[in-house]
Amino acid sequence: MSRVWLVTGANSGFGRAFAEAAVGAGDVVVAAARRTGTLDDLVAAHPDQVEAVALDVTDHAAVERVVRGVAERHGRIDVLVNNAGRTHVGSVEETDDAELRSLFDVHVFGPAALTRAVLPYMRARRSGAIVQLSSVGGQMSMAGFGAYSATKFALEGLSEALAAEVNPLGIRVLIVEPGAFRTSLFGNGSLSTDTVADYADTVGATRAFVEGGDGGQAGDPAKAAAAVLAALAAEEPPLRLALGPDAIDAIHAHLEQVRGDLAAWEKVGRETGFDA
Repeated sequence: MSRVWLVTGANSGFGRAFAEAAVGAGDVVVAAARRTGTLDDLVAAHPDQVEAVALDVTDHAAVERVVRGVAERHGRIDVLVNNAGRTHVGSVEETDDAELRSLFDVHVFGPAALTRAVLPYMRARRSGAIVQLSSVGGQMSMAGFGAYSATKFALEGLSEALAAEVNPLGIRVLIVEPGAFRTSLFGNGSLSTDTVADYADTVGATRAFVEGGDGGQAGDPAKAAAAVLAALAAEEPPLRLALGPDAIDAIHAHLEQVRGDLAAWEKVGRETGFDA
């Protein structure tokens, strides 16, 4: 039996790649985007497998309506892909509350609302998968990506707890941590405009990387989608899937730093209890 996918941000980048990979596997895709016209070609090419729906993931009432509609029309939701997102570059000091809250709305509160909405249907069937598009920035951060990484760290924490809660119910959670892939992420981001000169060497380097890197990223979204499908099909799927040599190398280096700090300060950390 073919699966039913609900993919957010399905009009480009990873979302489009996931939709195309699922169609290639013979599945049905409900492709969600803020502007459904951007999906016309995909629907026209696969009218029996692709349905386009309008959805802004920050509109939680719309989230409920869309999920309920998908379940009514297709009878189930087998895979939810929380993919919609964007980036932001700015130092922590330069990033204002509105910018930070807006990013959390898209990367945390939106996926949380979608997850809550699909879980009753998945629990009833004792099956399903929730794919959370995080980032290498969900494991580590760098100057200028503080706000972006804060949302991805939050998504990963939420997802790790979710996995422990739903795995016994037959529902799988997969956290995907890509590095730099050739998607619209760099071209669809925002920049803090009230810049501080003291951060020119640190945050400035990140701004230059983002502004100059769009379209030249080494990662292929189609290969990323294939890797995700392989992980979902595995007998023992991972909780986290890092994609791209840059992501894997960066996470390895970050873990070594964490281990180093833990080992260097372990004695001090252990001696913080009340004396016997």
